[in-house]
Amino acid sequence: MTETQVKTGHPKGLYFLFFTEMWERFSYYGMRAIFILFMTDKIVGLAMNDADASQIYGSYTGLVYLTPLLGGYLCDKYLGNRRSIIIGGLLMALGQFCMFLSASAGADGGISIMWAGLTAIIIGNGFFKPNISTMVGQLYPANDRRIDSAFTIFYMGINLGAFFSPLVCGSMDFKWGFLAACVGMLLGLVTFIMYQKKYLISEEGKEIGLMVKKLDAKSIGTIVGSIAIIFFMLNFKQMFKSDVDIISYFIYGAMILMPIIIFSDKSLTKIEIQRISVIFILVFFVIFFWGAFEQAGASLTLFAERQTERTIFGWEMPASYFQSVNPLAVIALAPIFTIIWGFLYIRKLEPSSPKKMAIGLALVALGYVVIAIAVKGLGVEDKVSMWWLIALYIIHTMGELCLSPIGLSMVSKLAPLRLSSLMMGTWFLGNAAANKFAGTLSALIPPTAGADVAAGPLVYPSFLGFEITNLYEFFMLFIIMTGVAAAILFVLSSWLQKMMHNDHVEGIDLSVENR
Repeated sequence: MTETQVKTGHPKGLYFLFFTEMWERFSYYGMRAIFILFMTDKIVGLAMNDADASQIYGSYTGLVYLTPLLGGYLCDKYLGNRRSIIIGGLLMALGQFCMFLSASAGADGGISIMWAGLTAIIIGNGFFKPNISTMVGQLYPANDRRIDSAFTIFYMGINLGAFFSPLVCGSMDFKWGFLAACVGMLLGLVTFIMYQKKYLISEEGKEIGLMVKKLDAKSIGTIVGSIAIIFFMLNFKQMFKSDVDIISYFIYGAMILMPIIIFSDKSLTKIEIQRISVIFILVFFVIFFWGAFEQAGASLTLFAERQTERTIFGWEMPASYFQSVNPLAVIALAPIFTIIWGFLYIRKLEPSSPKKMAIGLALVALGYVVIAIAVKGLGVEDKVSMWWLIALYIIHTMGELCLSPIGLSMVSKLAPLRLSSLMMGTWFLGNAAANKFAGTLSALIPPTAGADVAAGPLVYPSFLGFEITNLYEFFMLFIIMTGVAAAILFVLSSWLQKMMHNDHVEGIDLSVENR
């Protein structure tokens, strides 16, 4: 029996990285929970309309999923994990502090400061997110059986940070909420800097995640250029007084270009082409899933603020608190889903990966059915019970546990080894497109209580030529979109399973890698 077989505990470095990631996610999700409320608040916020705020939200979260490609490249080629994490943490802390300054300045001068803050957070996330996850695996010998459970423990830190942050940041004024997010990031970063040499050591005693080589002019230029490009894209509309959404063109254009680039590779075999095709097809359906799911930080937060009854024993619960339902449900339900899939697997009834994803889409549609029932006939000044919204979030979490955990695992198993990084980038690009799409859909929310209802004649948004005049019609849009997508994917699932040329691509960890 080898040494790796008898070891059952985990190195202290795992819990060190758990702590660091928990505080980073605390910072990110704390800011995210109050971001759209800050932009739309007419008194202490930036006084934006819902549509503009939703588009900014979508651009921000979309770009957050793109920059890890840049950060991963610079880490592998120059920086190493440790330096990338430190650079990323510093940039994110700076970005959160800029958000604090933006909230302190208010609508007059706060918008320009907000752009600087968002740019720093986006770039910082690119350096931080992919590199700290990589270090978890480096703590263990190759093929160590403890790695799967290590990632489960690590991702629990993500959900803990995502659970506590809306409760903390959402209970304060906007500026103090952003400052709390900044302090959380600094706490994790300072701890990382102080104790990295002590804990980031493999079981063979070798230091992990060190610098690859010194930065040269090219790599520095890449970093500076990337910051300038993202800042330019975020500010394009304001600088040129244009209605052109350059970020949409950039993200969706990349989605079209990526298949052309990959399928132009003449060395691909027939089986490789089929497996890659499966990835692209699933990426397409995932866009609809996350486009609906990510309303949590956009239109559903506005709905929670304006038309959800949040009073408990005379105390009005902040709207941001609803953002804690999902991570809490993940922690509670993930073990249950593991048992369910195991039970079905033993009886040879476990759904294929595409069918699980179809079930995930169907559950998102079901969540919107629940909230559509609640708002049918609701006036702009009326409110619904908070339990309707909590039910939606729990059902959506069940959908997330059906779809999200299998994504990255499937890409790693289906992509040819020589194209693995490029295909993983494609998966993240799909998430970027989905988040941008989520912002576009959120912009369709009709005028509700607390919006510009009394500012003059109501202007209703339209989708494909149809006016959306109330919340029932708005939520029906998501029911139709995700319901149709679920039905189509379910019909295609058997064919997709054959295209994988893999008898079994199941048994995947339920830790929700996309967070």
